[in-house]
Amino acid sequence: MSLEKTTGADAIDQAIAQGIDFDGSPINPVKLELYNKVMGLEGQRQRSGVTNTMRSRIVRIGAKHIPQNDLNQMLNEAGFAPLKDKEIAFYYQK
Repeated sequence: MSLEKTTGADAIDQAIAQGIDFDGSPINPVKLELYNKVMGLEGQRQRSGVTNTMRSRIVRIGAKHIPQNDLNQMLNEAGFAPLKDKEIAFYYQK
């Protein structure tokens, strides 16, 4: 049985929780175990602040969809720090 919804972060979380990939195939239990272990560790990590996390998510996800100059302008207009050299190198210079 394949999942009906394959868009958005919730679709990924639902598929992982069910242990079923979007094509209906089971996710390897060893992969699920490692994923759950790492996510458990991440869940225990002290956070630095909501706006820092918001900016990180905007950069990480925005870089997939928005050109560098546009994303940088959007960050500046929203009052976030501009893209850092290491972010530009990682996300845009492939």
